[in-house]
Amino acid sequence: MPSQSPDTVPGRGPLGMAGPPTPLDQYAVLGHPVAHSRSPRIHAAFAAQTGQALAYGRLDCGPDAAGFEAALRDFAADPARRGCNVTVPFKFEAACLVGSMAGLLTPRAALAQAVNTLRFDAPGPVGWLGDNTDGVGLVHDLVQHAGFNLAGARVLLVGAGGAAAGVLGALLQARPAALVLVNRSADRATALAARHAALATAQAVALSTATLAAPGTGFDLVINASASSLAGVAAPVPAAVLRPGTLAVDLMYGPAAAPFLAWAAAAGAVPRDGLGMLVAQAAEAFFVWRGVRPETAPMLAALRAEADAA
Repeated sequence: MPSQSPDTVPGRGPLGMAGPPTPLDQYAVLGHPVAHSRSPRIHAAFAAQTGQALAYGRLDCGPDAAGFEAALRDFAADPARRGCNVTVPFKFEAACLVGSMAGLLTPRAALAQAVNTLRFDAPGPVGWLGDNTDGVGLVHDLVQHAGFNLAGARVLLVGAGGAAAGVLGALLQARPAALVLVNRSADRATALAARHAALATAQAVALSTATLAAPGTGFDLVINASASSLAGVAAPVPAAVLRPGTLAVDLMYGPAAAPFLAWAAAAGAVPRDGLGMLVAQAAEAFFVWRGVRPETAPMLAALRAEADAA
């Protein structure tokens, strides 16, 4: 029997007779760096769980935006490639590219002006749909996995880049009492807050900005969405933002998150990395692509067990 490519499945001819192999629908995560990404592992498990036939890989685009755009256009040119995820540092660039191609942005991606999930087979003349599943993923992790009640909480969000832009809208929709946004560049924080001001008002959330040096004290939830973890910095804000029992979340995971988690634990806070958010946002992306929403708890438990055994 001839060998079959791992990226194909047997085709079906007339009356159910075997036909030529049919290429699997293909997806990937694009960004820089991506060698560490758990996304292929997660989506392979989701495909097995839901009975979906697909292949998922990684594509490192290099550090510059031009390389990302070229890689994304080349990836999308193959009709077997149905969509992709976009990770750091290209979520803003992905949103701009969708707009320049007259593609569609979902409301949550348009509000964030950042895209982490793309479909190339969506209805419309171009077929490109840009979405952002980061915020849904974070809130799902906080509420369903961590058992945290966002309603009425005081929240500090550190960062104003693609990660922070992706989660701010969903956090506001969960109706915390107050959300303070801080960033190294105050102008970027101000612009991000202004873009979300109407949503904050509609949800009765006190949205404000502050400086990294004086963000406030004793928050219920502190979220590090900045690039500080990638630079090996434990935390870009004073320890006074924490109190005993504060949930302190770094959106990174693995070794990059370790300094922040240690800093939070030393202050008596409850440290949490971004692995649960990664799984939950991947489940939402899987739903965008396939119309099926996988269960997240089994995958998260498996990844935690693997990390503990390592």
